[in-house]
Amino acid sequence: MTTVAARPIRAGNRTARGLGRRAGVTAAAALVLALAVLASLALGSRPLAPGAVWHALVAPDGGDASTIVRELRIPRTALGLVVGLALAVAGVLFQALTRNPLAEPRILGVSAGASFGVVLAIAVFGVGSLTGYVWFGIAGALLAGLVVFVVANRTREGASPVTLALVGAALDASLGAVVYALLSIDARTFEEYRFWVVGGLTGRDVGVAAQVLPFVLAGLALAALVARGLDALALGDDVARGLGHRIGLVRLGGGAAGVLLTGAAVAAAGPIAFVGLAVPHLARALVGADHRWTLAVAALLGPALLLGADVVGRLVAPPGEVPAGVVTALVGAPLLAFLVRRAKVVTA
Repeated sequence: MTTVAARPIRAGNRTARGLGRRAGVTAAAALVLALAVLASLALGSRPLAPGAVWHALVAPDGGDASTIVRELRIPRTALGLVVGLALAVAGVLFQALTRNPLAEPRILGVSAGASFGVVLAIAVFGVGSLTGYVWFGIAGALLAGLVVFVVANRTREGASPVTLALVGAALDASLGAVVYALLSIDARTFEEYRFWVVGGLTGRDVGVAAQVLPFVLAGLALAALVARGLDALALGDDVARGLGHRIGLVRLGGGAAGVLLTGAAVAAAGPIAFVGLAVPHLARALVGADHRWTLAVAALLGPALLLGADVVGRLVAPPGEVPAGVVTALVGAPLLAFLVRRAKVVTA
């Protein structure tokens, strides 16, 4: 009798410890993000003390510190929060939907769709401002995602992980060829596109973050709705059906969420590398494969990584800057290699 009674108690203790550990990791990730935000507001070609940053936020006096914080650093920090969150969560979704640990926001051709929309805006419609062609980037990303799902659904296997990846790769290559063809015949388009395609937070005002925020919020809401279904998909389609999940709706909802998040992020900041690839693996290494926790931790670590990369880019070559997209590639590659070496890369 004693042994039988002890088993559920021990199981309950293990569950409580697991929840406590995951909650602790999430709190630590939130602290890391808060420190990254502070660093983004305080550090640059002119470093500011935390007290000066706080004063500029709550009681601006029109001085140099207030101008730097409110007009230069708050907009790029806000954009870094939105874009980093969107890319990281989209990476979790795409890795789960395709069951591919190397999947990232480019996998469904969404980034290429955003690039095509931006180039079309510049070359055909003569749009010359970032706030103008953000809308074209989002529209191109949404259209690319729609094409991928429609074409995949018409195949014999339907929107299976392999089919989605193959159709997305084909669309990525096709749109990439069109983009480079347009760039090769129009020098002005190339000059405009060159600024955007490197990927970064420089030169964007707070209006850009406000433009893409509704799409990011919609993507996050869809991601939260399909999180349990993604856990079931990881067990296989038959098991997911047996557990009562409608796998078609789960894939459609997860794909729509990923497309919204990727389209918004890429349109606003350009195709920033490795955030959507490395952060999901780091999140799973910390909290396991439960997508509710993985999505939450990735949503905190993604913007922390992007803001940290942006700060490093400001500090390494003052008074100039290295774009955040370059820094994330340099940091993300060894981070991913470290996770692989430690056997922490966990498939969804």
